[in-house]
Amino acid sequence: MTRVFNFSAGPAALPEVVLQQAAAEMLDWHGSGMSVMEMSHRGKEFIAIHAQAEKDLRELMGIPTNYKVLFLQGGAIGENAIVPMNLLRGKASFDIVNTGEWSKKTIKEGKKYAKVNVVATSEADNFTSVPAFETWKRDPDAAYLHICSNETIGGVEYNFTPDTGDVPLVADMSSNILSRPIDVSKYGLIYAGAQKNIGPAGLTIVIVREDLIGQALPITPSAFDFKQQADADSMYNTPPTYAIYIAGLVFQWIKAQGGLAAMEAHNRKKAAVLYDYLAASSFYSNPIAEGCRSLMNVPFRLKDEALDEAFLKGAKERGMVQLKGHRSVGGMRASIYNAMPVAGVEALVAYMKEFEAAHA
Repeated sequence: MTRVFNFSAGPAALPEVVLQQAAAEMLDWHGSGMSVMEMSHRGKEFIAIHAQAEKDLRELMGIPTNYKVLFLQGGAIGENAIVPMNLLRGKASFDIVNTGEWSKKTIKEGKKYAKVNVVATSEADNFTSVPAFETWKRDPDAAYLHICSNETIGGVEYNFTPDTGDVPLVADMSSNILSRPIDVSKYGLIYAGAQKNIGPAGLTIVIVREDLIGQALPITPSAFDFKQQADADSMYNTPPTYAIYIAGLVFQWIKAQGGLAAMEAHNRKKAAVLYDYLAASSFYSNPIAEGCRSLMNVPFRLKDEALDEAFLKGAKERGMVQLKGHRSVGGMRASIYNAMPVAGVEALVAYMKEFEAAHA
């Protein structure tokens, strides 16, 4: 069996040991005689899997006891509607910082439910930075302030946690959750699609402070009402059981690596290998402002875009896939989530050097 280095932005690579364990347990989970795929979500076997996954996630992230952890469906795009339906709480508007494509999706969807106040935008610099906090024009009456902590497409990441005072801070952390330690208590709500750093597509993690739930808009579907889901332990409807199981295995893998501090060191090492080479090369370029470069998603361009297809073809021949940039921005993008080994980034840089020498 040959495994490639998969630089996909999501669904993304998973740790091999997790896949191996899942394969070994596919037909018979812990002597139950069943695959996790076949289990009732209300049976004692799956309830144990679910409880352990939540326990491990709380431990990894240091989630305070006054926060609910929900395992839901709908992805980050779903949360763009679900969050305002739950968090407006009688208010008419929410604030947002526009740092790229995913922020724009949040703005577009949010306008269906509220007035959306764009407190700052980096559109003028083609979304290559995070606007300085002191420039944000915030509304003190906003229900919450929303950020995308890491723009998967553009490769921009916050290097600070905004202090929003009494206004709850909401973050889409889909592409950098579990990549480094954070202080959950500084956020009112965190959500993340699982398919980048956690597990398979289909699972959405929501971490929400208890005092913010219970006042959903009347139009909110019951399955997307945070209070109803919290009261039902995320089982108001059938949850994505197998995705939760895989996520639980990933949480255990991260703990075995040394937790989030170890993940951060691992991720910074990988990112440095790639960013240092990009900085030294005149053949490739990275447009993102230095203090805002993502540890997870690294966009880059070749000096001559006519060589893009040849570059991708050569990478695939060498066992490196999914390097094509998002269709909205073009170029290349290397997504180097937790499961990507340092060796994968080193192999990419070695190939980039080879390609540059042949085409410079």
